[in-house]
Amino acid sequence: MKGDVMMRIIITDSYRQMGREAANMVAGQLYLKPDSVLGLATGSTPLPMYRRLIALHRSLGLDFSEVTTFNLDEYVGMAPDNPQSYHYFMNENFFSKVNIRPDHTYLPDGMAEDLEAEGHRYDALIQQKGGIDLQVLGIGQNAHIGFNEPDVKFEAITHCVELDEETIRANSRFFQRLEDVPRYAISMGIKTIMMARRILLLANGANKAEAVRKAVCGSVMPEAPASILQLHRDVTVILDRAAAARLPAHLEGTKILYKGRMDHAE
Repeated sequence: MKGDVMMRIIITDSYRQMGREAANMVAGQLYLKPDSVLGLATGSTPLPMYRRLIALHRSLGLDFSEVTTFNLDEYVGMAPDNPQSYHYFMNENFFSKVNIRPDHTYLPDGMAEDLEAEGHRYDALIQQKGGIDLQVLGIGQNAHIGFNEPDVKFEAITHCVELDEETIRANSRFFQRLEDVPRYAISMGIKTIMMARRILLLANGANKAEAVRKAVCGSVMPEAPASILQLHRDVTVILDRAAAARLPAHLEGTKILYKGRMDHAE
């Protein structure tokens, strides 16, 4: 690829294997730098990664005691103890099951009275902690990353966003009724995400295949926010076969590191 930009594609046989490969990458980061700053994502996509990291902590002693985390986003108006909040999600699915210090875990404050000031505070805190070493991302069906919807400004830092109807419908599976889904969120912006030293993008399922194609080999444009990742210096994309279905067989300038079955011990 041009300059020092590198994108690696890892295609796995299953959703579960996608999570295992992602966890191995995160574990490698922690072995190399125990006090790493991790950027984390919520939703169903990273769940097998979190489960595998918990298993590595319990079986091999993977240590999170020096780790600092920053999550991508939180719903506006959602209290941390609300079961639908991303604060609650992270505690239930990861933080409470490893030895990470609660005061080393950070999420945007969706209850902040001044959301613009909260965005600036959050970005300043990330920089105060030394910046994000490894940022984990999912991708929306409309190619959003974080909650940066199509036509977002690439220079945006952490900010309040209005969610697209497509995103609201996708998130409705976590709520009893469609009308219960929040319409606004506070999210790391594209600029904040792109400042991470390394980025790990995860995707599974056929419904993500077109978004993945746009992210990996489409034109770089605000209409497909994830396409900006093509300009980052160090991105790894881990997919299951369904999510990789629309990628061309040979990607010019992109290195496919692994394709097919890889067996690992439990």
